[in-house]
Amino acid sequence: KHTAHKVSQYKTGKASLFAQGKRRYDRKQSGYGGQTKPVFHKKAKTTKKVVLRLECQVCKYKHQIALKRCKHFELGGDKKQKGQALTF
Repeated sequence: KHTAHKVSQYKTGKASLFAQGKRRYDRKQSGYGGQTKPVFHKKAKTTKKVVLRLECQVCKYKHQIALKRCKHFELGGDKKQKGQALTF
C-alpha cells in the first residue's frame, strides 16, 4: 500500500558535548601544550549530498534517501515550463 509522505531536508543535529570522543578530546586539549590532534585543511569536496527525510503520514515511520551532489537544492520550488520567457 502506498501512502503520502512528508518530505523535508535532513540537517545535522548539534554535536553532543558528552560523546566519548568529544570528552576525550576536551580532556586532551585542556592545559598547556597547544593543539594536540591534527587539524584537517585539505578539503576536496565543494558540495554535500542532499539527504531527504521522508515521514509516513499514517504510521509516522521515517526513512532517508540520499540524492546526488548539487550546488543548489530547493524543495517544492516552482516548476520549469517549456517555452517560457526568462525572468530576472
